[in-house]
Amino acid sequence: MNTPLVINSFDVPLEDPVLVFTIAMAVFLVGPLLVKRLGQPGIVGIVLFGAAIGPGALEVVEHSDAIELLGEVGLIYLLFTVGLELDIQGFKEAPENAALFGLASFFIPFTIGTAATHVILGLDIWAALLLSSVFASHTLLAYPIVNRLGVTKNRAVTAVFGGILFTDTLALVVLAIVTGAVDGGLTVWLFVQVIGSLAILFGSALFVLPPVSRWFFQSFSEESYFEFLFVMVGIFAAASLAELLDLSGILGAFIAGIALNQMIPQGGTLMNRIEFVGNAFFIPFFLLHVGMLVDPSVILDGPETLQITALIVVVMVLGKGAAAWLVAEIQGYTANERNVIFGLSVGQAAAALAITLIGFDAGLFGAEVLNAVVLMLLVTALLSPWVTERAARSVALEREVGDGDDSAKDPNILLPLSHNAELQQRLLELSFILKGEQGGEPVHVMTVIQPNGDRATETEVASVSEDLEGLAAAGSAAEVPIETETRVNHNIASGIVQGAVEVQSNQIIMGWDASSTFRHRIFGSTIDQVLEQTTLPVMISRLGHPINTTKRIFVVVPIGADHHEGFYEAVHSVKRIAASLGAELNVIVVDGSAHQFEQLFSLVEEDVPADFDEISDWSQLMTTLEAETEDDDLVVTISPRRGDVGWHEELEDLPARLSELPPESFITIHPRQGEPEYDRQYLRLK
Repeated sequence: MNTPLVINSFDVPLEDPVLVFTIAMAVFLVGPLLVKRLGQPGIVGIVLFGAAIGPGALEVVEHSDAIELLGEVGLIYLLFTVGLELDIQGFKEAPENAALFGLASFFIPFTIGTAATHVILGLDIWAALLLSSVFASHTLLAYPIVNRLGVTKNRAVTAVFGGILFTDTLALVVLAIVTGAVDGGLTVWLFVQVIGSLAILFGSALFVLPPVSRWFFQSFSEESYFEFLFVMVGIFAAASLAELLDLSGILGAFIAGIALNQMIPQGGTLMNRIEFVGNAFFIPFFLLHVGMLVDPSVILDGPETLQITALIVVVMVLGKGAAAWLVAEIQGYTANERNVIFGLSVGQAAAALAITLIGFDAGLFGAEVLNAVVLMLLVTALLSPWVTERAARSVALEREVGDGDDSAKDPNILLPLSHNAELQQRLLELSFILKGEQGGEPVHVMTVIQPNGDRATETEVASVSEDLEGLAAAGSAAEVPIETETRVNHNIASGIVQGAVEVQSNQIIMGWDASSTFRHRIFGSTIDQVLEQTTLPVMISRLGHPINTTKRIFVVVPIGADHHEGFYEAVHSVKRIAASLGAELNVIVVDGSAHQFEQLFSLVEEDVPADFDEISDWSQLMTTLEAETEDDDLVVTISPRRGDVGWHEELEDLPARLSELPPESFITIHPRQGEPEYDRQYLRLK
């Protein structure tokens, strides 16, 4: 007897979790693709679809607790990635830029809004202050756009990112003061509580999270998804602490991003995992949540809601526009940078609604104001991405034109590997850092084995090839193309050099285990033979700690190295590593002028702040490094090959001596030989 097939019917709004999740995934896929065809930013599609299927329109999907939870998680995750992408070096160099923008972007709309809502809408002073703080702050709705276009390090964008510290903190301070005043508690103790909460949050995130993270990254070398899970714990621990202190969770997440900024380098595997999960899952749920908050039916509630909406939107747009114009005039930003500032800062989202709901529950606002803020969310969800997309694209084009041809600055790296799994992973991370975010050339991972009988060789080749495929998977996670190859050659060094020629590599990175032979005193026979047989730049590294935990980089430059034909390329590599890691750069010039090398370093692209010192002879070098270096430091030596300009006999024993320092981490860069024209492209003035 056949059992009839029964298909469950679904009533709307849908509540079945699997079906709701399926619809959400479809929105994340179809929404951006559809609106991009209409010339609009992709994130707008998710917001519009959310409004369409939400309870305020077609009521296809219930705005359930699950969607609200994932939306809040997405907002926290978004603010964390903003802190993670913040140009810390640029922020440290000019914190006044972020302060100027943050204060202007808050107080100009806040002042105008307080006067307008108090006089025109007739709100009492406390209600006017709270409502004005809502649109004086901002949510970086359009962050995915500037991230996709690669302009997060732009000076104006950095000012907006840093400015959110001021705008959101001030908005939360206003919220605490207003609610305290309404409850009859506007006292000195209230101000002490707010300031104390901020001090605890900042202190915990900035002084506790970094050392704990550094210890974790150094102590655990298991599967890399544990690193991702650790970061997730850090994000939400900071957000939870903020909420326990009666502050916003998004502020805690943003500060956590800043705290971990220098330990998660751009272009690395962990950073790409964080961005992938955010862009594919958490942030789209936040945008869907914002869309479902919009209730288009409030338009029909009468003219009062529309009038309040119009006033709020006009005041906010004028205030944010005036702030962007003022900051651009003072700082000398271009018109496109000014527009990016405006586009990013005009965005509002669930955080604004949360503050408004608190005011509504406290009796400060009526339903008309609440509905007006909901409509404002829809307007800014369309306006912010639209303006940012066009302005950021122009900024990206300006950057590309100004930088010239970067093709040779995306190194085609050859990475010969040994059988040490942990060493392999650290060398791979080093290559990702040198590639940077925009790298398109592959990393060629190669192992050369010596023949040992036909059957034994075949078995070893198969085993090595399997190991290399595992490393290729790590490259996929970091979105860096990796090509693997196993070679058989009686001479390992010859196999490496021949492989570099065949894959047209322009840089070789090799690892060193601090062992050497009597026949070759510097590194050992294989590495020394590679140095003798190739003119390519060769990096020899011994990484005793995960490179992403590096705090400082000490660069040793021997006198005369600046006359070597590959000097500027070597300096560019050093500066790229420092910029990617956000590490301090300390240059030690041996038997030369610190001022002279400071000028030479400034000629090379990549803006990285550096301190320059000089010592009179080589005998002082190890004493200086022993006194200055710590476990999380990296020593980099620009070391010409034996007999080249800038070579000194002391360089022969230096690697072995460096391996005995506390960091146990160093890189020797042996510059390119015989191509002075190639080297000049790294200069700002070619």
